Amino acid sequence: MISFEGATKIYGKSDRAALDHLTLTVGDGCVYGFLGPNGAGKTTAIRLLTGALRATEGKITVNGIDVAANPVEAKKLIGFVPDSQEMYDKLTGREYLNFMADLFGVSRADRKARSEKYLEIFEMTGAAGDRIASYSRGMKQKIASIGALIHNPPVWVLDEPMVGLDPRASFLLKEEMKNRAREGATVFFSTHVLEVAERLCDRVGIINRGKLILEGSPEELVSRRGDASLEELFLELTESGSTEEEGGSK
Repeated sequence: MISFEGATKIYGKSDRAALDHLTLTVGDGCVYGFLGPNGAGKTTAIRLLTGALRATEGKITVNGIDVAANPVEAKKLIGFVPDSQEMYDKLTGREYLNFMADLFGVSRADRKARSEKYLEIFEMTGAAGDRIASYSRGMKQKIASIGALIHNPPVWVLDEPMVGLDPRASFLLKEEMKNRAREGATVFFSTHVLEVAERLCDRVGIINRGKLILEGSPEELVSRRGDASLEELFLELTESGSTEEEGGSK
């Protein structure tokens, strides 16, 4: 479970909060889609959740552990797939997975079993011995996802995970997100692909200009607007536009 309690982030001397008193709880066994236009505050929220940034105000917990007060213990519970493609390009895919397993203290038996399992699921077995520098963007996304799952985290966080994936890779990732939730994990991801959110998520939150403006199941949200789709609802709620956040986040 993850919880934001009044989480706020102000970059530098800005007069506007990039994230403005976000209060949100995501339970176990849930696929949660965090929706918003560019500059809405999605990546800032994820950076706060994963400990890459410290909140200006508020509190964030992962399975009851305060991210700011106990950052190492909180990070042990999270598997994080960032939106960037900055990886250790000189490593092979398998070396990268071993490196991630070492970071989280995963036993040799468990890392071998999980590596083989997820390499097969994501159709990366044949490329595991190749250097990451030779991978396409989609392949890097898949090996990053496997690395994030190597320690079997109860919370899986992904920032814009569908970007750069072909339809097959996108399907495989979505299936694994659903599988993790069925096994009791919390899956939290940001996206602006509304079709994905509507079909995949148990619950979604819509954020704009740093504020959470609507939250609920896709069915609940669209029922409030009659026959409107989630996409139409999203456009209606965010039609005032967005601005770029300071700090280069989204």
